[in-house]
Amino acid sequence: MYSRMSVRVQLGVALVAAVAVCVACGAASPHVTVGGGARASRAPAEISRYGCGACHTISGISGADGDVGPSLARFARRRYIAGRLANTPADLVAWIRDPQKIDPGNVMPELGVTPRDARDIAAYLYDH
Repeated sequence: MYSRMSVRVQLGVALVAAVAVCVACGAASPHVTVGGGARASRAPAEISRYGCGACHTISGISGADGDVGPSLARFARRRYIAGRLANTPADLVAWIRDPQKIDPGNVMPELGVTPRDARDIAAYLYDH
């Protein structure tokens, strides 16, 4: 027969083991919906056209292997955008469209990204 203490200890050990397995396997990226008609399928062409890969490594985009800016892999897992904004679709779209307005003098250039293109690019980044 088990005592109350041993049952608690066993449950605690089981919980710690379950957490360790989850951490070891890596949690799945959260699903993020950008909205506004965003289509990630349009983004590879847009990312290439705006030259994003000259500065960033972006998974799934041929030639996007820049190392000036951070890699954009697993973007949905990040807490912040550029260390300043909460990682939300609205903030990401705003950052892509007008990074100098948000953080004047930062190295990300103004590229004239349209609202639709920014939503598409954001949707792609959250999916990859």
